[in-house]
Amino acid sequence: MNNDHPEQEKDRSLWTRRQWLGRLPMPAIAAMSLGSIGAPELRAQVSASANAANDLGARVYNIRDYGAKGDGNALDTAAVQAAVDACTRDGGGTVLVPAGTFQIGTVELKNNVTLHIAASGKLLGSADGKQYHAVDAIPLRGDTTLNDGNWALLFAVNAKNVTLEGPGTIDGQGFQFHSPVRGTPPPSGLGGNSRPYHLLAYRCEGLTVRNIDLIDCAYHSLRIIQSKRVHMDGIYIHNRVNGNNDGFHFISSQYVTVTNCTVLSQDDACALFGSCKFITITNSVFSTRWSVFRFGGGFPENIAISNCVLYEVYGCPIKFQGNPGSRYENISFSNLVLKDVTGPIHISIGPRPGPAAAPGGPPVPSINYEASTGAAPGDTTPVILRNISFSNIHGTVTTDPPQLAEAKVTSTANPGEKHSCITLNCVGGSTMENISFDNINLTFGGGGTIEDGARRDLPQVAGEYFALGPMPAYGFYARNVRGLTLQNIRFQLASADLRPALIFDHVEDASINGLSVQGNPSAESALRFIDSKDVLLTSPRLLTTAATFLQVEGAANEHITVDGGDLSKAQKPLTLTNKATASMVKFRA
Repeated sequence: MNNDHPEQEKDRSLWTRRQWLGRLPMPAIAAMSLGSIGAPELRAQVSASANAANDLGARVYNIRDYGAKGDGNALDTAAVQAAVDACTRDGGGTVLVPAGTFQIGTVELKNNVTLHIAASGKLLGSADGKQYHAVDAIPLRGDTTLNDGNWALLFAVNAKNVTLEGPGTIDGQGFQFHSPVRGTPPPSGLGGNSRPYHLLAYRCEGLTVRNIDLIDCAYHSLRIIQSKRVHMDGIYIHNRVNGNNDGFHFISSQYVTVTNCTVLSQDDACALFGSCKFITITNSVFSTRWSVFRFGGGFPENIAISNCVLYEVYGCPIKFQGNPGSRYENISFSNLVLKDVTGPIHISIGPRPGPAAAPGGPPVPSINYEASTGAAPGDTTPVILRNISFSNIHGTVTTDPPQLAEAKVTSTANPGEKHSCITLNCVGGSTMENISFDNINLTFGGGGTIEDGARRDLPQVAGEYFALGPMPAYGFYARNVRGLTLQNIRFQLASADLRPALIFDHVEDASINGLSVQGNPSAESALRFIDSKDVLLTSPRLLTTAATFLQVEGAANEHITVDGGDLSKAQKPLTLTNKATASMVKFRA
């Protein structure tokens, strides 16, 4: 300090203090009384004010601080919503659901909010339908499959960086939304498409759900629409208390990962509808009365599914329903274990069946698709499906799907579900090409009759995997497919079956290498080719006795070659019917 000008130094000191105080937040200045507050108290107040903004975006908002009771009886919707609103207003952070059972109705999640449910915390969906409301910002029409309702327990619209995490639980009390008698209202007063999802997200970006238990939803557990950068990890879903109890239901979403999840559902365990792209699903377990990986409508592409166990799947584990105007490309399935499933793989593209011509009669072809599967009414644009692969799939296929033991709702198996097979069904001028199967080892339940195996002209329609009725093959059926590869395939039977193991119907450009199948001397043949062209069958092996190894039917067959293999258990290697000639087939030792 320069002692020659003490007054000047004093003025500089006063000026610096005023300038510094002028930078304080207004609440801190208003709280001060400079005439009565001491220097230590001033420093403490200034320090607190300076630090107040340091943790914005990282604070914890305990819902009990906003009035939540957590006794399972009080309605805590307003308290949870107030905590979420305060959190997002401050730039984000964590909304804490502590120990307790917090009953709520509809709550909106917003930008930069992490909803954290403690291990002994539970969000309990109210059984009173009046506590829910539709999310008007989510349209019911306009893009693929947006007509399944817009009601939710938790929802987010156009939100960024939203996280829902456990290790706690969300219980939707979904059975209260189930009508005990068809045509009567359920206990909650809400039914049909007004049932709430656990979480409904629309056009969100940066959505994460992790390490949480989601149980007993009234509808789909997680319905994610037109969202990007979606991550699902370590989720347990148990949804078997109502119809349409899906697990994951993705619609036209991109950059999605699903890992380390367990889904026990009543309906689709992991639906991918619309134009889903850049998706990976891995290291997970699924069980359901319906399908696991279900595709319907839109332009799905660039999807990889691997390392999953699918058990007690009574509705076809992998199912494509290709509607007019849709396209499917670049999708792979690998390293899957199947235990007690029906189906097990069904790809069907083209016109869907219409109403039956008469009670119990065959379906009538129709081009009017349900909006729930993404087709525009009257659209007749041929479907395209190509570059789909299946590899390293092992397991058992049942012919007697039972009622799921844990389900509170009942369902009866359709006749066509009991005798199904791997099916590639392309009709109505659609294109199905470049499909491959590698290292597939399945044991089928058997029980197919000679009448089942004698079926030729299946309806020229696509749809559910049982829509064609009991399949004429017990292992593999392909119709109107081009560019088909089967490598190292083994089909066995748990009981006798009088159907062929494999049927090609108008298949072109196919390669089969290392096929091992069981036959039956009472069946027409082990394999049947109908008007198929450019088929190379290398190193086939007949595991049990058959009357005929290969039956070729029709005048349009061309360039069928059987190269090597062991056909010694066949009473004869070849039968020709329906204008087929010996020149169509070449056997090479």
